[in-house]
Amino acid sequence: MNSRYRLISALLLLAAFAACSRREPQSPDELRERTAQATANAKRDAKAVAEGIREGWSRDKPLDLNSATKDQLETLPGMTTAEAEHVIAARPYDTPRDLVTRRILSQAQYDQISDRVTAKK
Repeated sequence: MNSRYRLISALLLLAAFAACSRREPQSPDELRERTAQATANAKRDAKAVAEGIREGWSRDKPLDLNSATKDQLETLPGMTTAEAEHVIAARPYDTPRDLVTRRILSQAQYDQISDRVTAKK
């Protein structure tokens, strides 16, 4: 996994430097500015690719209600920041169904996420 990120980053950086090269002469300041911009773009793109890979790997795995972060909970369909904070505050859970029995989420809200959550002990 780590080598995949490095490979993607290296390829993006190489592409950025290739895009900076042109036939006409450049001043050192122009070259530095273009290189800095290309590096910033490559870094941003590499982060986006890494996040996409991470999301793709975790998409098929249920989210553990007992350990998920607020940001992870907010990725669930219909989950607001306030609801995610409420889920965290009411830990631990024995089963995902506890979200309904404890009145943290409505049955309709739970039905939207029921196949995406678990409660590990």
